[in-house]
Amino acid sequence: MPKTCRNLIIGRLLALLAFMFLQTAIGQEDGAPRVYLTTYLQDLEGKFDVKFSYADASINSIEIISPTEETIEAILKNIYLQTQILIQKLDERYYALNANSNIDICARVLDNFEQNTVTGATIQVLDNENATTTDLDGKFTLKNIPRLAVIQIKHIGYKTLFVTAEELANIQNCSSLLLATNYQQLEEVVVYKFLASGISKQSDASINLNPAKFGILPGQIEPDVLQSIQALPGIKSIDETVSEINIRGGTNDQNLILWNGIKMYQSGHFFGLISAFNPYLTDDVTIVKNGTSAIFGGGVSGIIDMHTKNKIEEEFIGGAGINLINTDVFAQLPITDKLAFQFSARRSLTDFFDTGTYGRFRDRVFQDSDAIESDENFYFYDFTGKVIYNINEHQKLRLSLINTNNKLDYSEVNMMSSSNTTSILDQYNLSFGLNLESKWTDKFTSSINIYQSQYRLNARNTAINDGIQQLFQNNKVLENTGKLVTNFSFNSYLNWINGYEFNETGILNETFVNQPRFESNILDVLLKHAVFSELNFSSEDKKWFASIGGRLTNFNNIDTFNESVIEPRLNINYSFANNFKLVIQGEYKSQAINQIIDLEQNFFGVEKRRWILSDGTTLPLTKSKQGSIGVHYDEENLYVGADAFYKQVDGISTATQGFQNQDQFNGQLGMYDIKGAEFLINKRAKEYSTWLSYTYTLNNYNFEGVIPPQFPNNLDVKHNLTLAGSYTVKDLKLSVGLNYRSGKPFTQPDMDNPIDDTFFPVSINYQDANSSRLPTYFRADASALYNFNANGRLKTSIGISVLNFTDRINLLDSYYRIDDSGEIETIESKSLGLTPNINFRVSF
Repeated sequence: MPKTCRNLIIGRLLALLAFMFLQTAIGQEDGAPRVYLTTYLQDLEGKFDVKFSYADASINSIEIISPTEETIEAILKNIYLQTQILIQKLDERYYALNANSNIDICARVLDNFEQNTVTGATIQVLDNENATTTDLDGKFTLKNIPRLAVIQIKHIGYKTLFVTAEELANIQNCSSLLLATNYQQLEEVVVYKFLASGISKQSDASINLNPAKFGILPGQIEPDVLQSIQALPGIKSIDETVSEINIRGGTNDQNLILWNGIKMYQSGHFFGLISAFNPYLTDDVTIVKNGTSAIFGGGVSGIIDMHTKNKIEEEFIGGAGINLINTDVFAQLPITDKLAFQFSARRSLTDFFDTGTYGRFRDRVFQDSDAIESDENFYFYDFTGKVIYNINEHQKLRLSLINTNNKLDYSEVNMMSSSNTTSILDQYNLSFGLNLESKWTDKFTSSINIYQSQYRLNARNTAINDGIQQLFQNNKVLENTGKLVTNFSFNSYLNWINGYEFNETGILNETFVNQPRFESNILDVLLKHAVFSELNFSSEDKKWFASIGGRLTNFNNIDTFNESVIEPRLNINYSFANNFKLVIQGEYKSQAINQIIDLEQNFFGVEKRRWILSDGTTLPLTKSKQGSIGVHYDEENLYVGADAFYKQVDGISTATQGFQNQDQFNGQLGMYDIKGAEFLINKRAKEYSTWLSYTYTLNNYNFEGVIPPQFPNNLDVKHNLTLAGSYTVKDLKLSVGLNYRSGKPFTQPDMDNPIDDTFFPVSINYQDANSSRLPTYFRADASALYNFNANGRLKTSIGISVLNFTDRINLLDSYYRIDDSGEIETIESKSLGLTPNINFRVSF
């Protein structure tokens, strides 16, 4: 792309972003124009040579939507249906209007947060005995009501709304009434909707995502969960992948990722560039950075908890879509009023045809040197299924399945040595889950969750160079879990949660080389027993929310160690002034499953991580403790939040932290601590949302076996700034965003004495660990989405996104190794370049 053209595009996109921030909160009415009835009647008199008689005072304030009919009779009928004003024809020219009669009214009551139906709202005609309530669809009707009567709409948790009956007289197209949230009364449910539609902050400071109601984010045209959460402060992927999400400075293996209550060991397709979870049946996602409920164990950095649709829909729903990488389909089929089945399937198109988007992704994954010619055959797929069965009114059974797969055949020829290498890699996940929810009394409920999660990574490499050398690698995880959770409600303000969890995890790591012969076969099994308890309190005035609890967990690696850990949890939220909230959170956590990176045996540079279990010696239990305090301000269209936190994680190894310099360390044990602050300001109106988020962190290691022992964490990105916005014009949604962050640390070879040749094989002498930093990272993304209805229930949309529209090449990582000639080779990982994508979807 020519530089002048590129600068013009950038300038216009930046202008759009500035426009979003300068927009006022004055909304523009959608739909057809409205006119005063008296004005419209005067126009009719001139157009059809007729005369209308009426009392001005009775219709002066009435507005109508301009009828589109051609004849006077059809127009007058339309006016009647809109207003219920009786229009009597006196003769061929004269008409009389009577607006004094009683009328029938109807309306649909919605909340102004997500425009969900409000069921059970009380509808009262003031100074009259007529009253009713809204039905399951939020609708109500009343008959024979005085035209000027005042209608009162009330519901707990919402501000009372008053309208005149005259405003609801259009019985042909019932009006929609929006109830404003009463924040002090509804605070235990939702604090604030921010960034984009479908993202909300809960009273316990967790973040909730609803992909079905999702708006639009920069660079995203699909509601990809693992991409979308990176718009939140404190959550980023330092290498631009969804398989390396860093929550408050932690590594990805320190995140607990759950799908329908099942722990996931594979989260990405295309080796991390695409989420492995189809978003179109995902109904609810919760992200927790601190103050975790005692129900959850593991995940010392954070939790990503995803759930698919859990209710039986009255009608069949489904959809399908295609983009430049993959195609997918999803559906939910109600079989009876108690039974339904839902599924989703997605498959890449990369083995059928090549696209520019696939080419960009491929270049990002296979960053080969110019001396190598390669040929790869790659595809991925995922499938999910769920059976929803309501046994009776008080017991609900759910059966879930998820299967994901990445398959790669890769061959390369080194033009300098004429050596040939063939690689096969298969990454596979298959998991089953069962959940039974029971309501025993009005106060006591229980939930049983049982699952099996299987993960497998198989790789084979055949190299022809002075003989045939074959390398086989295998990493398998098999986990079986059962969990019981009970909930007893003392009253509407206090409930007590208790439970027990059993977990058995087996991990196998195999390596075999035929020349020179080497074989390793390591199988570890870990048994985990945990009991937990938690009290949740919400005050009557809804100013207080508090949760205090803890877990007692016993870890038993049959061959190596047996250790018990106490994990207290605390979460306090207090509304100390109008629209102001103080949040105090703290937690202790532990985990025994981690990922290591072995550069020597790295699954051919594409997937370097393998799961392992703690053994109590070379890799102890990983334990964390975290505390945070925050002040949040929210009103209807403005959110401002600031949080400060401190986190310390012990029991880490240099092998689990992503050090990629060959022989730099030898599995030293240590810890890291991180001090940080997060800031977010979000301004919203009906048409737009703009936000600025900033995160500052100071993240340092402490390894006693390293000199010096204290040095910056591999994920120490001190400054992270995001400026973004979205704008909606009827059915068109636009979004653009800028992301800036300081460079991550890395270690360079010693400039004076780079190679140590006193031993064989030779090794690299390094400078102090992480004493250098990569250049600043900057990326700008944009997206557009247009929704339109084909007919009836059929809805279609088309979306366009551009990642890194400035085409800036960012350096993501840099490390070194000794090549075949005994010289130091620099390996650099670079970001995606300008990457467009187009998406077309149909739903019904």
